[in-house]
Amino acid sequence: MDVLEPRMEINAYNERELLLSLAQGNDHAFASVFHHYRHRIYGIAFRLLGTTSQAEDVVQDVFLKMWLKRNELHEISHFKAYLFTVTRNHIFSSLKLLAREQLMETELSATMNNDVRDATIVHKEYEQILQRAIAQLPPQQELIYKLSKEEGLKRNEIADRLQLSPETIKVHLANAMRSIRAFCLARMDLNTFLILMWIYC
Repeated sequence: MDVLEPRMEINAYNERELLLSLAQGNDHAFASVFHHYRHRIYGIAFRLLGTTSQAEDVVQDVFLKMWLKRNELHEISHFKAYLFTVTRNHIFSSLKLLAREQLMETELSATMNNDVRDATIVHKEYEQILQRAIAQLPPQQELIYKLSKEEGLKRNEIADRLQLSPETIKVHLANAMRSIRAFCLARMDLNTFLILMWIYC
């Protein structure tokens, strides 16, 4: 929909004629109405919304709505008041939408912060349970478990360091894991237990 330069000024007498022409799809009539009112609509929108881009969007949307309803405009007694009402309603809708978006962003941010804080607290609690489980192991099992899981040594490397057979290391690790699983499972829910075992064991 191209907006052409107006060919005549609007006054109280010819505005009704313009609206009648507009109802017939006359581009020049639309251009005359557009250029007569666009600065007023822009000014109202800018004062309320505060940004050039939003004010320009309001102007475009208001006149798009006017074009789509052009067949009905000639029946309106007070077109200026009608146009102001359309503009006001559109601006209020924009403000409500903006307020909802800002509220959603605030609520989402607060929720994410709470989730992160809660997850951190829970992780620390479960880490403490795991450390207690390790601490209750017999000294030999605890040492072998830490060499394997915390220092990342292989069974053969642990066997060489402790001067034990790899098979003995394997048995100690299996017993340690079984004891840790039983200790943790008795103190946390199953889903968390499985996640913790996946990470640490």
